[in-house]
Amino acid sequence: MRRRDFLNSAALAAAARCARGAEKFDLASIERPRVLSAADRYLAHQPVTVTASSSPRSAGGPHDFFSEADYFWPDPKNPDGPYINRDGMSNPDNFLGHRRAMVRLSLVVPALAAAWQLTKQKKYADHAATHLRAWFIDDSTRMNPSLQYAQAIKGLVTGRGIGIIDTLHLMEVARAASRLPLAPAVRDGVKQWFAAYLQWMNTHPYGIAERDAKNNHGTCWVAQVSSFAQLTGNASLTAWCRDRFRTVLIPNQEAPDGSFPEELRRTKPYGYSLFNLDALSFIAQTLTTADDSLWRWQLPDGRGMGRAMSYMYPYMLDKKKWPLPPDVMYDKEWPVRQPCLLFAGLALGRPEYLALWRRLDPDPTVEEVLRNFPVRQPLLWV
Repeated sequence: MRRRDFLNSAALAAAARCARGAEKFDLASIERPRVLSAADRYLAHQPVTVTASSSPRSAGGPHDFFSEADYFWPDPKNPDGPYINRDGMSNPDNFLGHRRAMVRLSLVVPALAAAWQLTKQKKYADHAATHLRAWFIDDSTRMNPSLQYAQAIKGLVTGRGIGIIDTLHLMEVARAASRLPLAPAVRDGVKQWFAAYLQWMNTHPYGIAERDAKNNHGTCWVAQVSSFAQLTGNASLTAWCRDRFRTVLIPNQEAPDGSFPEELRRTKPYGYSLFNLDALSFIAQTLTTADDSLWRWQLPDGRGMGRAMSYMYPYMLDKKKWPLPPDVMYDKEWPVRQPCLLFAGLALGRPEYLALWRRLDPDPTVEEVLRNFPVRQPLLWV
């Protein structure tokens, strides 16, 4: 046998072994204990929406989501003046009520949906519907389908386009809603809310600015739009997002070695690199079809999800090998059970990714980690 033929046959055999390893991966059995434990706890949780708390610094009304820019602080030289930037350093005195309520929603509803998917017990679906009605339908408690007052900066702006990243937590809520056996009125009401939000994201100047961001913000805009478009059946936006992934996100954000330069230059290069990789994985997982895999697609020079995973995987496996300085905050808290490892492991036939995913923490409790870890119920995605 010629050396080239031998190498080719060896590579094919290795790929077959990887595929067999992924096929034997029983996600439902792995997830069942943690899903049911969480869902049973959440059965006692009543809805808490944006109307339950408010901030005197918000320029919006009681139904408007409000948050403040994480990295802006009072100016020591001018304590009563506009806040100033300290990149990577989260201000603990910011208003967090609405963000915490949304993260809570993103914990409760997907866990209940995953539990229903496993058991088909009506109690889980019914309680998830209670939360969905409160957030998206009931006039007294619903959130307005816009984000004009997110990531405001005291003394400077009442809201910013980059605040749209705060609704990244609604992706898995939308995913859950699409899986649940909701009553027609609830299903239609939820879809109407997300359709209205999609309209706002695609027409308001904040949405346009976020769409055109060159870093993880642009990625997260596409991740959200693709997820919400799938729920609402918006085929044109779904196709647009698939094209955006191929023609803008990967070409403009991924370097030849698979890294993300815009994230590496931040004061939290490790955390931001993981975050952007996960966000891209949400897009690939949402938009991949039997005939069109964004996981296996690549540019002529090889850039794509496979190369991005190959770059970051060694540093998830052994963080001590990370070549850049540690993140200025929350460096020790990463990695957790990053969804990209699971999605790529299954899509690309990489059992080593799946093995690492299983070893990592699936339920972090640090608030900053939860904020940047919006997909926690993989049963809804696989």
